[in-house]
Amino acid sequence: MSTLGMQKGETAVPGLDIPFVREMAELTRDMWRFGWDERNGGNVSWILDEDTVAKYMDIHQVQRTIKLAFPVHELAGTYFIVTGSGKYFKNVIRDPEANLGVLRVAADGEHIELVWGLRGEAVPTSELASHFMSHIERLQVDPQHRAVIHNHATHVVAMSFVHELNEKKFTKTLWEMCTECIVVFPEGLGIIPWMVPGSGSIGRATADKMKQHRAVLWPHHGIFGTGSTLDEAFGLIETIEKAAQIYMLIAGKDIRQRITDEELAALAKTFEVTPCAGILSV
Repeated sequence: MSTLGMQKGETAVPGLDIPFVREMAELTRDMWRFGWDERNGGNVSWILDEDTVAKYMDIHQVQRTIKLAFPVHELAGTYFIVTGSGKYFKNVIRDPEANLGVLRVAADGEHIELVWGLRGEAVPTSELASHFMSHIERLQVDPQHRAVIHNHATHVVAMSFVHELNEKKFTKTLWEMCTECIVVFPEGLGIIPWMVPGSGSIGRATADKMKQHRAVLWPHHGIFGTGSTLDEAFGLIETIEKAAQIYMLIAGKDIRQRITDEELAALAKTFEVTPCAGILSV
């Protein structure tokens, strides 16, 4: 992940001396500067090891217990750092403790225990249901999975207005835009119908797509990307967004050439990835 230079005095901000807090703060700042997280748009959750959290925080001192609207027994005892509800990404680097929270899913799977942050009775992101459901599904597919990022990547959202919302066709178009795309996301992009955000329904629909995909498009809204690290999840979204940007730049123009199916198949073979079935004609 690119790290922009810290401003003078930022190292004195409480929390920025904690590596995982600082990484989250830098990530949210970068996404805001890219224009992907206007106002309080977007949210991030990242699974942390207990030993890592205990190195910097008192895990036995619970600040608050918050009742979940949905049980997540599969995540009991798991630690997360998450963005807060209604928090502006541009402010995280200035005051991480007010805008981020480190929490543990309680043993009963029905509460979360706040260990650090979310000062002033703040609560975790309103998309916590979508994040937790996606974590559960991705962990079943990939035990190394750790991160979920949701943002409003500009060109991906724009593309959702003008391109047919068919997963295979959408994926094929993205693959044709950048040579690296089929290598970075050979399984393709999942797409759900437009739905009201913040609900259990959108969380379940997203998680269902996460069984086969690491990235899911919310049409006219944004994208969910996952990975074993924040870098990986961010890089996945970044690659999809670049392809969507190129598509939007050339849409409606006389395209003289494109990456062919044969060339995409050659890329997949060279980099030893398996493209999603039913997309390439070779």
